[in-house]
Amino acid sequence: MKAVIQRVSKASVTIDGNIKSSIQKGLLILLGVAIGDTKEDVDWLVKKIIQMRIFDDEKGIMNLSVKDIEGDIIIVSQFTLLASTKKGNRPSWINAAPHSLSIPLYEYFCKKAEELLGKPVGTGEFGADMKVELLNDGPVTIVIDTKNKE
Repeated sequence: MKAVIQRVSKASVTIDGNIKSSIQKGLLILLGVAIGDTKEDVDWLVKKIIQMRIFDDEKGIMNLSVKDIEGDIIIVSQFTLLASTKKGNRPSWINAAPHSLSIPLYEYFCKKAEELLGKPVGTGEFGADMKVELLNDGPVTIVIDTKNKE
C-alpha cells in the first residue's frame, strides 16, 4: 500500500463538475492498494499518518499532527501509485490490487481514518474520473509504502 500525503491549506475533489469533498487545513491522501495488502497494512498506515507531526507548532516547528490541529482529511484512491515503469514507456499496473481487494481496503482505510481522527473524512469516488485541486502548504509531501515499514 502506498500513500502520498500532502499537507494542504485547502483541497477538493470534483466529479462531473460537482464538488464531492472539500477541506481547508489538513491532509490530502492519495492511496494506492497493492496486491497482497491487508487490513493490518491499513491499520499501520492510518495510525502512522494521523500521528505524523508535520504541522507547525507556535514556534514554527513541525511538531503537531493533523489531529492536534483539528485538521481535515480527504482520501482519494489512486491505483496509478502502483505503476511499474521498469520496461518501456507505458506503465504497467500489474502490482495494483483488483477491485475486489482494493475497494474494501480503501473503504476500511477511510473508516479507520475517521475513527482515529474523531470526525468524518472527505473522499473521492472509487474508479471515477476525479479532478483533485490542492494548495500544498509548505510544500510538504511525504510518500509512505507499507512494504518499507522498517
